[in-house]
Amino acid sequence: MTANPRGDHSLGELAKHLNVSTRHLTRLFHGELSTTPARYVENIRFDMARALLDQGHTATQAATLAGFPSYESMRRVFARKLSISPAAYQRRFSTARRANAV
Repeated sequence: MTANPRGDHSLGELAKHLNVSTRHLTRLFHGELSTTPARYVENIRFDMARALLDQGHTATQAATLAGFPSYESMRRVFARKLSISPAAYQRRFSTARRANAV
């Protein structure tokens, strides 16, 4: 998932790839990682999108490269996790990085 965040990481595809049932895969994720497969994929994409924003990519580019279906879906994840939009995150933290570099 980390190597290809844009890939099809739906529950059905992951279960098929691992040759287990979707129900068993969900149980494995809960038991080992205390999360769902969907939330795990979302977290990988969120971390990648933040890194891309930190590197100077636009929010739309970051959403696409990180594997989000749309900018809007990435925006909702940022709002839920950080209570700010991706663009606001980028403005806030790129300003802080520039100040620290001086």
